[in-house]
Amino acid sequence: MSDEPVVDTKIIVQELITKGRVAMEEIKNYTQAQANTLVQAVAWAIYQQEHAEELARISIRDTGLGNYEDKVIKNKRKTFGTLRDLLDQEAKSVGVINVDQAKGITEIAKPVGIVAAIVPSTNPGATPANIAMMALKGRNAIIIAPSPKGASTTDKLLEYIHAELTKIGAPVNLVQALPTPVSKESTGELMKQANIVTVTGSGNNVRLGQTCGTPNVCVSAGNVVSVVDATADLQEAAHRIMLSKTFDNATSCSSDNAVVIEAVVYDQMIEALKKEGGYFCNAEEKVQMHKAMWDENGKRKGATTAKSAEVMAAEARLTSVEAKKAKFFMVEETEVGKAFPFSGEKLSLVLTVYKVENFEEALGMTKRILNFVGRGHSCGLHTNDESHIERIGYEMDVCRLLINQVQCFGNGGNFNNGLNFTLSMGGGTWAGNNIKENLSYKHFINITKVSRVIPEVVPSEVELFESYWTKYGR
Repeated sequence: MSDEPVVDTKIIVQELITKGRVAMEEIKNYTQAQANTLVQAVAWAIYQQEHAEELARISIRDTGLGNYEDKVIKNKRKTFGTLRDLLDQEAKSVGVINVDQAKGITEIAKPVGIVAAIVPSTNPGATPANIAMMALKGRNAIIIAPSPKGASTTDKLLEYIHAELTKIGAPVNLVQALPTPVSKESTGELMKQANIVTVTGSGNNVRLGQTCGTPNVCVSAGNVVSVVDATADLQEAAHRIMLSKTFDNATSCSSDNAVVIEAVVYDQMIEALKKEGGYFCNAEEKVQMHKAMWDENGKRKGATTAKSAEVMAAEARLTSVEAKKAKFFMVEETEVGKAFPFSGEKLSLVLTVYKVENFEEALGMTKRILNFVGRGHSCGLHTNDESHIERIGYEMDVCRLLINQVQCFGNGGNFNNGLNFTLSMGGGTWAGNNIKENLSYKHFINITKVSRVIPEVVPSEVELFESYWTKYGR
């Protein structure tokens, strides 16, 4: 028999939950200003240049996903943007947050409790920091469940956060993480014991979060499709798509996976993408790329997941000088579905291109792709035709539609659009999610509505039924 002690996962999680509740009790009387200071402390913990760099270094070392320079940018930029949103004077999360005199309603914000945050290996520093800021904004405690490969990054992040919380005299157990080695068992137990669950990451983890029995604000899988119509500024569109495709080696769920191009500008758009560093694979090279990305059972290979263009070219055995110098790769596709894996989310520097006859066909193809993978999440349109903007807005079942923007930067909030900063995006009922918007602090507060008596106003039957009676009779 082994002399190693038996680990009781349930008890381990219970101890974390208890510590979190004790910490919440210590801050239960915090003012809005004090709650905002908690948010600033978490933000500063990751935003400091040396911290952002160290977290990026550990992440790349231990996950092998993304690239160092972009990880540093993500650690700082997403944090900075989220901090801006959370410090907005209208972002109220403590005490009375709204008074409607006419309706006699006063709204009082209260914590939701212990937040369980399951975070992905693609962003083991930025995502937990982002969600922790939102959770603490509402005076909650948070327990992070990192991916096994991302645990070292998250542990270092916690070290930085605890130092800042100590500095401001706040309890460090407001932010905790599952102990390593993190397992499916411990993550599942955390989901059961927490008050609310949020999952950012793989489809399997999201499904576990949504079926764990605990209230949840899980988010959906991406498979961003960008449409380029005949009126678009092609070089600008190509530049935006390149930025989105290549950032952090396409680790983001908001990175462009496919582009649907109207036939009349197809050749010109391909040339524009080439000018931005794209390499167009011929039929043989497409087969080689397929073999480099998926095994014979259709399972995605880690050797080409979120890796550099240089690694992608080597793995696909692309030998031309142009391929070796490429920033990203293009493969032409005509079909959608499991038999055509390039039509799905790839987490790689491969952009799938579709040629369609007109805008009507572009809408149809985009729907097909999203219905396969990514429905509810997002898509984009590069255009100068207002009627196309209105049309795609009505017809596409997505919660985010970006017009003439860099998808990877804009979906999760940007300084040049009105979406709030986040690294977690809901897809609504289209994606089987409880939320349709970008995750925010509002998902981590409960609200008590205090109702006072107001002067009674009772409408007449005529007011409510007259238009119906006039048209259809009584």
